[in-house]
Amino acid sequence: MSGSMPFNPDELPNLSGKVILVTGGTAGLGAATVLHLAKHSPAHIYISGRSAKNAEDVINQVRDSGSQSRLSFLSCDLASLASVKKAAETASWPSHLGHALLIQSCLPLLLQTAAEQPGANPRIIILSSLGFRLHPCDGIIFSDLKTEQNFRAFGGWKRYGQSKLANLLYARELARRYPAITSVSVHPGVVSTGLVENQGWANRALINVTNIGKILKPSEGAYSQLWAATTAKESLENGQFYEPVGVLSSKLDKIARDDALARRLWEWTDEALADYMN
Repeated sequence: MSGSMPFNPDELPNLSGKVILVTGGTAGLGAATVLHLAKHSPAHIYISGRSAKNAEDVINQVRDSGSQSRLSFLSCDLASLASVKKAAETASWPSHLGHALLIQSCLPLLLQTAAEQPGANPRIIILSSLGFRLHPCDGIIFSDLKTEQNFRAFGGWKRYGQSKLANLLYARELARRYPAITSVSVHPGVVSTGLVENQGWANRALINVTNIGKILKPSEGAYSQLWAATTAKESLENGQFYEPVGVLSSKLDKIARDDALARRLWEWTDEALADYMN
């Protein structure tokens, strides 16, 4: 990939003592991330997802690879806030709220770890996309976020762009509010996962034509988040957005750099999650 740094997942640092939670770790990019990380001896990997069977398949693949890392499955549907709350207690837009609730549930432990173990370097890596640039003109339309948001022409793409913008801005504000935790967002590239394969034929054709020779396998699409999760802390600029692999993005528009919008998103999210945070 042009402009990216050399990256080999087999050369990740030793992860002994590290505890890792991979959301969506039962399929696609998440499963690929688990398989790569498990080769480097983390103490414990928590795998969240909806399918216990898929999780068992991933765990068996890890075991077959010879890894001795401990693995645990957390049943968690990020589109269901009640499911996220249950998962946190045991270890498109609803997805943003689901991720935010999971992050908020984990913050006390992450902050405690940062305070008590200075070398631990806790991190939150949020998967976003360069597709954030498809957001509506105003960025995030707060007035109708709880509706289906009928944007008419290209409505699905605008909703997708708005969701990915939210991921990016949330990481930005997370870093501002909690600088003891390293929080960044990443673009994985265009990856052959269900998100692409389940599109209608017209959208699939558009994606394939505009990305000839650039579509990645899930094992390759995991590189960006693997790099962000394991590179030296000094290699990361807290709150920023990275393209594959390890490239600080220069493609943020004015909306994506709007700290006031990031704060408003945080406040809106807190209000939306209030009933689940008690």
